[in-house]
Amino acid sequence: MTRRKFSREFKTEAVRLVTDRGVAVSQAARDLDLSESVLRRWMRELSAAPAAAFPGNGQMRADLAEIAALKKEVVRLRAERDILKKATAFFAREAT
Repeated sequence: MTRRKFSREFKTEAVRLVTDRGVAVSQAARDLDLSESVLRRWMRELSAAPAAAFPGNGQMRADLAEIAALKKEVVRLRAERDILKKATAFFAREAT
């Protein structure tokens, strides 16, 4: 079974069907051939951060992108630290 993909517009309209038009979540989910849990998750995402909801193909939310960038920086800084530790140990041996 392949995972279905829905556009941002589809998700937004599905949520509006419930919020603006007053259709019950269960009815809207049946009409759109979705599970209720998926529709409720879309509703939570859209209400929590309307601008960042449903980022799309390969686009990260701003907070997740920042976390990824910080993780890369941590890896780089640890590598620099390890190199400096080795250099310090090397020069300490040479000085004695």
